[in-house]
Amino acid sequence: MDASAEGPLTSQQVQGFSSIATQLAASIGTVILGKPELIRLALTALFAQGHVLLEDVPGVGKTTLARAIAASVHGQWRRIQFTPDLLPADVSGVTIFNQATRGFEFHPGPVFANIVIADEINRASPKTQSALLEVMEERTVTVDGVPHPVPRPFLVVATQNPVEMDGTYRLPEAQLDRFLVKLSVGYPDEAVEIEVLRGANVRSPESLPPIADTNIVAEMIRMAQRVHIADPLYAYAVRLAAATRTDPRVRIGVSPRGVIALTRAACAYALMEGRAWILPEDLKALIGPVFAHRVLLNPDAALRGATADDVIADALRSVPVPLPGGGAQA
Repeated sequence: MDASAEGPLTSQQVQGFSSIATQLAASIGTVILGKPELIRLALTALFAQGHVLLEDVPGVGKTTLARAIAASVHGQWRRIQFTPDLLPADVSGVTIFNQATRGFEFHPGPVFANIVIADEINRASPKTQSALLEVMEERTVTVDGVPHPVPRPFLVVATQNPVEMDGTYRLPEAQLDRFLVKLSVGYPDEAVEIEVLRGANVRSPESLPPIADTNIVAEMIRMAQRVHIADPLYAYAVRLAAATRTDPRVRIGVSPRGVIALTRAACAYALMEGRAWILPEDLKALIGPVFAHRVLLNPDAALRGATADDVIADALRSVPVPLPGGGAQA
């Protein structure tokens, strides 16, 4: 599966991508039972070179999913438990004076890994949360004016408890905007929960065999960047974002970064489906996970019970879907 060549992807490359993605999803699915779409969306973020935010109540498997992804990709991974007393240097690293060499040396923090699990990220202070802003966007950590690149590929899988719970800090808008998707695990159904209980003592993410290494994942990321997007679909993505910005219930709509995230995610999603081109259905399937956490409602709309999902649903209804022949479907 060589993605180094330019030009359209071959059917063999597309099949190879889809096969590895299917194997990864199946492997993770042996630990995260009954959540195939959640796993698919998390892998989409990995191949789109994005980051994943998992928000839900404690005990539904957020950290387990993050650990399962890390175990399935043979590379460096680190887990950071975010707490109120965690400092930015505990995340990014620190420069220390070496008495032997009479010079300063950089000691990298746990963020220097291919996959970083930021567990309960909203339990740390905003100052510590901001330590991830630069590295999530630029894949570089600057300490004392010196930039230090992190390993590639680089993925942050963060978990957070709902902001209504005690002991949490709300993630700022700039931090939320750096996550490609925000996902919710949700409670399992009865049959799945019984199956979880049966295997609770024997199944762990660390038992998963690695399906791909970092070189293969980096190749798949490059392949996703070569998926074809027709001009009408670029316009469709922009108009969907514009609809959120002009909605009277919205204080802050989807940013240009959010539009880029949607098209990048759609490219990876299409390849996982076995296509080298995206369809309007790909954008529709991803608009919720990619856009919802970027839509901020004004206080009056929030008090009336409006949600970001309502805004996105109205955007989908109001923006015509482009047709293959170049027209639009109302």
